[in-house]
Amino acid sequence: MKIRKGFALRPLANDFIVTAEGANLIDFNKILSLNPTAAYLWKSVGENEFDATTFQKLLLDKYEVDEKTALNDSIAIIESFRKAGVLED
Repeated sequence: MKIRKGFALRPLANDFIVTAEGANLIDFNKILSLNPTAAYLWKSVGENEFDATTFQKLLLDKYEVDEKTALNDSIAIIESFRKAGVLED
């Protein structure tokens, strides 16, 4: 999977939001707010293909976290991206 084209990560105070860059993508019922960790993952993969193990490795490289927690967090973040409609398979 990868992040759909037309979405951009923008800083907002101490967090980040994902904004749609095309009017056809805007759904005001689905605003995606990201904490710094989720934003790090978003920026790290860019337009490249990724999966939960990609996110897991990124988390393990940057944070002191065990493998199981990193994988569970990765799956949860991907699910939030999926629910917001910013992923394509």
